[in-house]
Amino acid sequence: MPAIEVIEGDLTRLDVDAIVNAANETLLGGGGVDGAIHRAAGPRLLGACRALPETQPNVRCPTGEARLTPGFDLPAKFVSHTVGPVWRGGGHGEAGLLASCYRNALGLAAARSVRSIAFPAISCGVYGYPIDDAAGVALHEVRAWRAAQPVRVVFCCFGDEVASAYRRLA
Repeated sequence: MPAIEVIEGDLTRLDVDAIVNAANETLLGGGGVDGAIHRAAGPRLLGACRALPETQPNVRCPTGEARLTPGFDLPAKFVSHTVGPVWRGGGHGEAGLLASCYRNALGLAAARSVRSIAFPAISCGVYGYPIDDAAGVALHEVRAWRAAQPVRVVFCCFGDEVASAYRRLA
């Protein structure tokens, strides 16, 4: 199991091998953490995302899956883009899809021998996932991870409310 840290800060400034982008299915940028990552990484990130094949029209990464690109102007070498579920009350497979986001991002990291990775609170912004529930899923998946890499997982939270939830459950 990787070492787990919870911090409050700016994901785009962390000294880790990879950061995770809570993206939308197009991977072409958006608001929140997605927009911040695209701005900080520079225009080459958008080009790399555009180069990823569509699985269906306007979808480069279906919900629950992940795609890896270089980090370009970020301190992180890689960006793992994953698409979390929109919260629809909890009865539409949201927990399974969210868990899949973490497993797939960790799997991509392990495949590239990434030693450290930082996650935002996937789906907790405009997608409306309840923070305590999302933190529980995230921490469960990281604790269940048994591959040798990554050895360090950082949950980089935006705001005290999110950081407190992760700390409480960590």
